[in-house]
Amino acid sequence: MLEQEVKELIIEVLQLEDIGAVDIDTDAPLFGDGLGLDSIDALELGVALQKKYGISLSADANDTRRHFASVRSLAAMIASHRKT
Repeated sequence: MLEQEVKELIIEVLQLEDIGAVDIDTDAPLFGDGLGLDSIDALELGVALQKKYGISLSADANDTRRHFASVRSLAAMIASHRKT
């Protein structure tokens, strides 16, 4: 399941050793009150998404913030960019 992959990628890339994939709510915000990620985390995650899925994200893109809202929105963005 893509959402599970995204959770595992977040944990691996950001070295969240005390968190398991089951601890990340699919719909919770990734920033602020949710998982508590910051802009550096977003950059690292963006690079990892580019490497793993071949997705190019622009830091200035209006949609980027929306895509990074939650695990579910990231998974939906990845699914929409995947080559069939």
